[in-house]
Amino acid sequence: MSLTGIVFGVAFFVITQAQTAGFEAYFIKTILGVNGMVRIEDRIQSTRALNAGEGSSFAIAVEGSVKYIPGVQHAKAVTDALKGFPEVTAASPVIRGNATLIANFREYDTKPYGIDLDTFLNVSDLETQIIDGSMKAFGESPYALIVGARIARRMNLAVGDSVLLDGPGEPQRYRVSAIFETGIDQVDRERVYLHIAAIRTLLNKPTGASFIQLNLRDAALAPALAPRIQEALGHSTMAWQEREKTWLQVFSVLRISSALTISTIIFISGLGMFNTLVMIVVDKTREIAILRSMGYTRADISRIFMLQGGIVVVIGVVLGCAAAALGTYTLSHIPIRIRGIFASDHFVVLWDPWHYVAAAIIATIVVLIASYFPSRRAARLEPGAVIRGSSS
Repeated sequence: MSLTGIVFGVAFFVITQAQTAGFEAYFIKTILGVNGMVRIEDRIQSTRALNAGEGSSFAIAVEGSVKYIPGVQHAKAVTDALKGFPEVTAASPVIRGNATLIANFREYDTKPYGIDLDTFLNVSDLETQIIDGSMKAFGESPYALIVGARIARRMNLAVGDSVLLDGPGEPQRYRVSAIFETGIDQVDRERVYLHIAAIRTLLNKPTGASFIQLNLRDAALAPALAPRIQEALGHSTMAWQEREKTWLQVFSVLRISSALTISTIIFISGLGMFNTLVMIVVDKTREIAILRSMGYTRADISRIFMLQGGIVVVIGVVLGCAAAALGTYTLSHIPIRIRGIFASDHFVVLWDPWHYVAAAIIATIVVLIASYFPSRRAARLEPGAVIRGSSS
């Protein structure tokens, strides 16, 4: 029973960790493909006031809050300056705003994003998110439009349809060239993409950009790089880890919670091992006394019981890891439709050897602790006292 519990405990531990880590990794991949690894947005202006007498070198600096000026006014200069950061592999300016989409006698509030197609594809996964139409058609027409899947369903739009966007500037007519789906509900029901030149007229923004989206050679570098860029360029810069902190904390809590829950199976198996070995010690006191009288030391007796626990844990870990691999593979092929924070049609798992190592370590620690106390009790038995007690 202890062996069976260890096998199932190890297997379930690995499977749950593979599942939670897999969904987390897939969420990160999705969100990076939509919103980028780093965003450079509003320009920062210091509001420190210096009070000094006329003609005097004495001054008092009064610290105040900073002022944020919306947007990146000199996007080209900022983009050129980013070339000095070797961690940055691509940068693309984006203009964002609000507009009403009018089609089929209906109106729908959207958030149009004006993009430079050539550079934006280097900082996003938009090309792989297209579910209908083509990026080629979008690139060939200056008044082409890419709409989210939720918008297309709500407005009954298809590729080739003509729509009207009414924004702060002049209303513009566009033709739907493609439909995209990210799986992120808020993005798919709000966002439309159009060329950056076309959106300037629509939103009445002849210069600048709303933000600059960056791609890095390693997503893990974002938290350290963002403050450096902000200090150097004077614009508010946010790493994706800070932007998605809430969801990352949710996944972290789920992973820890599932690990603690499944670890109880291994813990209960350890208790079973403890009870079994204690009963063996009680039942085999005469045999232990005979071994001691034959010259076995206390360390030898202790090793006998520790060896029993070691054999159980080795077999349990090996069988548990094999069952975990089979279970993880089976789980990854179970169909399930997920939409909301990402799009997936099956369970997402992450094959990480550290999950197997962690499960093996937990099982080993639990079983060895459970084996230690019975083995210690067996080693402390005095052969003379046992024989006298048996004879009486």
